[in-house]
Amino acid sequence: MAEPFASAALDPPVRGFLHRPERPSGDGLVLTHGAGANGQSALLQAVAEAFAGAGFLVLRCDLPFRQARPYGPPHPGAAARDREGLRHAVTSLQRLAGGRIFLGGHSYGGRQATMLCAEDPAVAAGLLLLSYPLHPPAKPQQLRTQHFPQLRTPALFVHGTVDGFGAIAEMESALQLVPAPTRLLVVEKAGHDLGFKGKSRREALPGQILTAFQQMFSKGD
Repeated sequence: MAEPFASAALDPPVRGFLHRPERPSGDGLVLTHGAGANGQSALLQAVAEAFAGAGFLVLRCDLPFRQARPYGPPHPGAAARDREGLRHAVTSLQRLAGGRIFLGGHSYGGRQATMLCAEDPAVAAGLLLLSYPLHPPAKPQQLRTQHFPQLRTPALFVHGTVDGFGAIAEMESALQLVPAPTRLLVVEKAGHDLGFKGKSRREALPGQILTAFQQMFSKGD
């Protein structure tokens, strides 16, 4: 079960849901959502439950733009505030977990996480990027990779083979720009929602993501 979490003393504040593991490993994971969703999306809930089952303390959080209004996309000028909100979420979770803190997000949330870590590699021990929005649909020339050469935080990318925001070949090419270790977990026949849309669920996917993540970030490495 997840419990509500808030830290109103910070600006921007932190708001979301906390998953406490039965057997804490000391590691923590901050997860956030895409431009059209919130921290209660089915994908984030499923991934959070899988990671909490493996000992991670997980915080599913709403970005500042979503805290300001329940619907609608983020304003381009508010992206820096969204990144600061992610920084505050990491800081808040660090106080509770005590160990390594990882940062992840779906689509827009993942993009902001990469930009934050490109600015400050010390923010997180690693990144979990669900359906990174490489470019707008049908606009492959508008790549969102300008910060990739500055990204020195190891990252696991999870991407569907029919994602309109970037083909697998495009993702593989883009990851060559990142100087940090990266891994691409390919999800067959999945779109940008990774199979979590409406009542649709890819039941095995959260466990597959967890396994790939543990392989990449095992404490023995």
